[in-house]
Amino acid sequence: MTPTSGGNHFDEIPRISEVRDGMRIDWDVPIRVDDGLVLRADVFRPDDAGKHSAILTYGPYGKGLSFQEAYGPQWQKMVEDHPEVAEGSTCKYQNWEVVDPEKWVPQGYVCVRVDSRGTGRSPGYIDLWGPRETQDLYECIEWAGVQAWCTGKVGLLGISYYAQNQYQVAALQPPHLAAIVAWEGSNDWYREFAYHGGILCDFAAKWYPTQVTGVQHGIGERGARSVATGELVAGPETLSDEVLARSRADFVGDIKSRPLMDQWYLDRNPDFSHIQVPMLSAGNWGGQNLHLRGNVEAFVNAATPQKWLEVHGGAHWTHFYTDYGRRLQQRFLDHFLKGEDNGWEKQAPVTLQVRHIPERYVERRDQAWPLPGTVWSKYFLDPNGPSLGPVPPMSAGSVEYDALGAGVTFRTPPLAAETEFTGPMAAKLFIKSNTVDADLFLVVRVFDPSGDEVTFQGALDPNTPISAGWLRASHRRLDPKKTLPYRPYHTHDTVEPLVPGDVCELDVEIWPSCIVVPAGYSIALTVRGKDYEYEGEISDFAKDFHYANRGVGPYTHADPDARPVSVFGGNVTVLTGAEHASYLLLPVIGAR
Repeated sequence: MTPTSGGNHFDEIPRISEVRDGMRIDWDVPIRVDDGLVLRADVFRPDDAGKHSAILTYGPYGKGLSFQEAYGPQWQKMVEDHPEVAEGSTCKYQNWEVVDPEKWVPQGYVCVRVDSRGTGRSPGYIDLWGPRETQDLYECIEWAGVQAWCTGKVGLLGISYYAQNQYQVAALQPPHLAAIVAWEGSNDWYREFAYHGGILCDFAAKWYPTQVTGVQHGIGERGARSVATGELVAGPETLSDEVLARSRADFVGDIKSRPLMDQWYLDRNPDFSHIQVPMLSAGNWGGQNLHLRGNVEAFVNAATPQKWLEVHGGAHWTHFYTDYGRRLQQRFLDHFLKGEDNGWEKQAPVTLQVRHIPERYVERRDQAWPLPGTVWSKYFLDPNGPSLGPVPPMSAGSVEYDALGAGVTFRTPPLAAETEFTGPMAAKLFIKSNTVDADLFLVVRVFDPSGDEVTFQGALDPNTPISAGWLRASHRRLDPKKTLPYRPYHTHDTVEPLVPGDVCELDVEIWPSCIVVPAGYSIALTVRGKDYEYEGEISDFAKDFHYANRGVGPYTHADPDARPVSVFGGNVTVLTGAEHASYLLLPVIGAR
């Protein structure tokens, strides 16, 4: 081992360089950023004197915290379902949502993991996804690009947090950034993370204290030790709760205090017009409540002509690590970081794992999103049944439901032929409420011929429906420049209360999806006043997994302060037919 000096007031943390498991590993490498703070990184590289392309991640989950220790149930399920994930690796260096260096270093890559400011081994103030963090990531990329072991080309590859900040930093155009692979990553902090359709999502309040503050720098002896080094994951100091609280933003409070779109969110949203770097954006059909919209929006809006979209199924933590995902990632990065002529330039812009019933996936390539030749089909709501059909009811009608209740389900007759629905969705609803506001939860569902609902393994919930959308009626104002017929875009910057008893027209965005529905099955739209709840039996994994719920995972909307009964209680009436022909818009795909 060769100890070398660290940096500033963390000089007492030595840098250790050693050879393990066929890799040269440099632990706790100091990276000094422009305000003088020293971040800490672990660098895994080939044990030679050559230059190699780098894969870098920067995030808050603790670079020394093993996947198996922190997320045991997910790891166990993944390796049971996909044993190739653990093959060819000791898995000692496997962390949550980042690459396994034992799989990538032998392919000639350097893997750089940086603890983000204020987390793990890096000191500082935590302000998630803020401009300071984005600048830190920019400087980490530029640091890696000029190291003696680097060719000068740096790629970003990671899931979720490690995908979301890719869009942000790519918009700053760091010179040494050569490609990004954003795997299941959102990018609109208001619409995809904090407020679904203007309705406060509970996810931040569950995630922040569980996955971020638990590895805050200064937890020290109260936290975990690295199974690889024996060092404190969030050390070396152990600070008081008061000091820790002063060293982080009140992230949950910041969100709750900002119910409308403002500069705080805009500061965290990337400018897609400035993203020029080659990009692979990989989404998950089951990631309806956090990431899928962001992956699709990034692909559609990024300025780079070198962009690809891939969408798969399965759990959030799965295909990033399977042979399928890793080979896809490596082909892309080999081409843009190493310059290999491996045929990637002939790769179709869109690769979809098309979802079938029973749950299985068939790969298909296409040229654009939404898919060329999509038949945008209106399915009108009819109170008789209630039902969905291609023709609006001949006369006006209505259905009333409890504004905070399970709502009403409109269902098609059994489909006469197998039908594929792939793409973004939307609904136009005409409603009346007896209060000044109403929260609408829309769920697109599939039922088999016996009337049982068909659900799928979602990103974080084993019983996920086809798709979902939300809208707070007082947030109904649309941005005419960004709204598309199949993708309403609300400004969320103005509150326009309802007039009790008056008819209100709402355009509701429903997140993209993909399903091939067999003949004899039915499509349904449920309009609810609360989160979807799967009514069938749930698996043992769902019972044990702390993020699993009854169909929506941790993405609930139940904060009583955000939905007072005095405002959101009462009854909602959905109007149908005649001048108030409410409908669901679905993307029907013909034979490919």
